[in-house]
Amino acid sequence: MTNTLFDALFAPLAGRDRPLMILPDGQEISGDRFLRQVARLAHALSAAGVQPGDRVAVQVAKSPAALAAYGATVALGAVFLPLNTAYTADEVDYFLGNATPRVFLCDPVKRAALLPVAQRHGVRVLTMGATGGGELTDLAKTQPETFDAVPRGPGDLAAILYTSGTTGRSKGAMLSHGNLLSNAQVLADLWRFTAEDVLLHALPIFHTHGLFVASNISLLTGGSMIFLPGFDADQVVSLLPRATAMMGVPTFYTRLLDDPRFTRDLAGHMRLFISGSAPLLAETHRAFEDRTGHRILERYGMTETNMNTSNPYEGDRRAGTVGLPLPGVELRIMGEAGPLPPGEVGVIEVRGPNVFQGYWQMPEKTAEELRADGWFITGDLGTQDADGYVTIVGRAKDLIITGGYNVYPKEVELLLDEQPGVLESAVIGLPHPDFGEAVFAVLTAQKGVQLDAEAVLAGIRDRLARFKQPKAAVVVDSLPRNTMGKVQKNLLRATHAERFRLS
Repeated sequence: MTNTLFDALFAPLAGRDRPLMILPDGQEISGDRFLRQVARLAHALSAAGVQPGDRVAVQVAKSPAALAAYGATVALGAVFLPLNTAYTADEVDYFLGNATPRVFLCDPVKRAALLPVAQRHGVRVLTMGATGGGELTDLAKTQPETFDAVPRGPGDLAAILYTSGTTGRSKGAMLSHGNLLSNAQVLADLWRFTAEDVLLHALPIFHTHGLFVASNISLLTGGSMIFLPGFDADQVVSLLPRATAMMGVPTFYTRLLDDPRFTRDLAGHMRLFISGSAPLLAETHRAFEDRTGHRILERYGMTETNMNTSNPYEGDRRAGTVGLPLPGVELRIMGEAGPLPPGEVGVIEVRGPNVFQGYWQMPEKTAEELRADGWFITGDLGTQDADGYVTIVGRAKDLIITGGYNVYPKEVELLLDEQPGVLESAVIGLPHPDFGEAVFAVLTAQKGVQLDAEAVLAGIRDRLARFKQPKAAVVVDSLPRNTMGKVQKNLLRATHAERFRLS
């Protein structure tokens, strides 16, 4: 028996002298060198007690070693659990308690703060630094450079990614080897990736976009990656001439458009620009084409499904839409009585080999959102036109997607409501030219209190990851409600819609 994901993504690197990664300092890491690092880390994790099926939680800076830890976990037949590097110790506490990983990899500088959290849940802590140093990498140095991957089939779990739920509790989406490989294969074919491609990779690798789309496609097709720790305009402008393709969130493209060095000549040799994780404003799409001659290819995915739709490689890339369902993926727009005709707004549901296995330790939530016949209820509201193009118009769950990261308003509201002088809060997402959406708070004050919105935001700053923090807040006399007493967030969004348009 083979290891489905390892055999497709990592095993073919054996003996490859061509670079898999090109780093900002010009260093190149060959495929064979990277595979040897994967093997050493797999042995090290095994020595640390990781067995097939165990979870390996990872909250470390993006680096070649961090990506190798993903490969090592896959090789071991374990389950990779990447965590946003912005999460605080309080937030990490929930994930470790829910997923019960065998090992937790963290940054050496955060070890002291995270060790008590891990110990509370009986999780072993090992460190891995941004430059490759740390306890795990030290342990790996003396390990063998080959590793016999543990057999794993398409239905076995490969990863758990946490997403926000309707109650505000994060849910662990269980993704199998088959889920991840099938999606990478479809996208690589649809987007025409080959071994000749060099992907400019500035995305984080704790997220579906950077890990399971960008990295998996490059590994699968034998291409190279310009592997940047994050988006830096100077680095991107400098290294873009070496690339053939780029994947990014809308923020990347708005920042490039703000840079006079980003010209038609600089981008002229590029084959493809892809955008996702957050809505791309139509004006950004048009401005990018005017500047470069390239039409950004926008697509639509979720933590639970990886990618579902894409605008075509050849054909009409329609601004404001997320394109057509991927080959092998079924999509329907559902109303209360069943599927809706073209043009009508309803809840998007998808079915296919990309759809996850369910939520970790949450069978009730799984039953609510994943139908017995395989259809996943995304919670996104959208339309599909007569040509099959899908447009996202909103979300049934009030989920905010800012810069590609999910923020559930209730989590933020609970902290705001605890602040001195706050009677009640409502957190909404507003259109933002860089982030797709920005988190915005509407506050009401307790009787007799003169509320300072900035002071309230300062009061929660150390308790939430930065991307979850409201970018601004306003104090109002009361919140709009319907006859049942429910806050009408649609009215709040309409009232404050222009807040970040010129940011």
